[in-house]
Amino acid sequence: MDGGQAHTTVKGYFLSSACWLVVGTVGGFIGAVELVAPDLLGNIPWLVFGRIRQVHTNVNMFGFVGTGLLGAAHYLVPTLLRTSLYSERLGRLTLWLWNLAIVAGVITLSMGYTQNREYAEFIWPIDIGVLIVLALIFYNFFQTLRRRTENLLYVSVWYIFGAVIFTFFTYFFGNAVWNPDTGSITGIPDAILAWFYGHNVLGFFFTPLAVASAYYIVPIACRAPLYSHTLSLIGFWSILLLYSHIGTHHLIQAPAPTWLKVIAITGSVGMVVPVMTVLVNLWLTMKDRLGFLVSDIGGKFVLAGTVWYLLTCLQGPLQSLPYIQRLTHFTNWVIAHAHMGVFGFSGSIAFGAIYFILPRITGRPIYSRRLADLQYWLFLIGMIGFFTVLTTAGLIQGNGWLNGETVYRILPQIHLYMILRASLGILIIGGAVIGVYLIMMSLYGGQPEAHSAER
Repeated sequence: MDGGQAHTTVKGYFLSSACWLVVGTVGGFIGAVELVAPDLLGNIPWLVFGRIRQVHTNVNMFGFVGTGLLGAAHYLVPTLLRTSLYSERLGRLTLWLWNLAIVAGVITLSMGYTQNREYAEFIWPIDIGVLIVLALIFYNFFQTLRRRTENLLYVSVWYIFGAVIFTFFTYFFGNAVWNPDTGSITGIPDAILAWFYGHNVLGFFFTPLAVASAYYIVPIACRAPLYSHTLSLIGFWSILLLYSHIGTHHLIQAPAPTWLKVIAITGSVGMVVPVMTVLVNLWLTMKDRLGFLVSDIGGKFVLAGTVWYLLTCLQGPLQSLPYIQRLTHFTNWVIAHAHMGVFGFSGSIAFGAIYFILPRITGRPIYSRRLADLQYWLFLIGMIGFFTVLTTAGLIQGNGWLNGETVYRILPQIHLYMILRASLGILIIGGAVIGVYLIMMSLYGGQPEAHSAER
């Protein structure tokens, strides 16, 4: 393969991810401002909350996190298999098709064309485009696997192939692709199908790709072997066993079958097993080596991601319990949980992977360690603020509703928290802008700053 064409796919995915983060966070800020002052923007149709919120969630999930982690996967698979990517041309094609699908999604959602189901808002033609991209990525990875010179399949490879395969089928069934008019079926079965999809996007797309990246980065950054390959495979198979059926815990208040609710709650609590297996394995690898890990900016982001992973996966089983859900359901508590999972866990590891891999494909350090550290702290402070503010607002809402208060009596009580939410969004946007600048300069700019090169 021509050296000039090496890793062009990875570079494209990383830069696209950073650009989409700016779009997604600006969309989220607009939505947050509308929750404070609903008429401020004059009810411009393509900026009303119902549309901009869908743009915000889909762009951040698929545009930022999904694109960044797919870029990391395009580096990890050939690297761990000790071969080159089967086809850089095919990789670039999937990148352009993926970005085209997201652009089309932003345009159609802004125009009001939506399937109007949580995380599955893209209309049918875009769904087909996403499925085509996933199929092409699998083909590229599989052909790379066939040409490998490394016999041992490191656990990251397992997670990446599992993510691509299971995301394809999750997306196909969750979006009811066989029903192009609505992208849904009817009644309670549709609600069950929708949350099968909504939860599995996190569990079978973001989580495996993020864990794959962490399993690659942590041992190298810590300069120590992975604590246990056996534990890593236990984590892989247990998440496949437990995760697929827990989405119904979002429907505890709905007339879904009781047996399915029980299975969902039991599986949610059981998720502690794969989560703690992964975290214990990674943290024991870090034992007595944290200094090495945090000295690498990529490792620093990944470390933060593992802590957010713990918090996310402790809160998830907790809020699946009916007694707790009476207080938290339909409140900002759930919004805090979603931000923690997508931004805190998956997003932190996505940026960790980008900053860890960039020097290895460019042959020089990232452009500015100082700016990368600033971005890290903006993200961390912003996320801690989001979690605290939205959780508090959610508890105020839940307690008020539980005691018979109406929505209109609760809104003034959480108004201050909505102002704080919008203000914290400025920190995240600032971090996003820094990320685009850093990645562009690292790929195409001048020499890295002196202190970055020394590291």
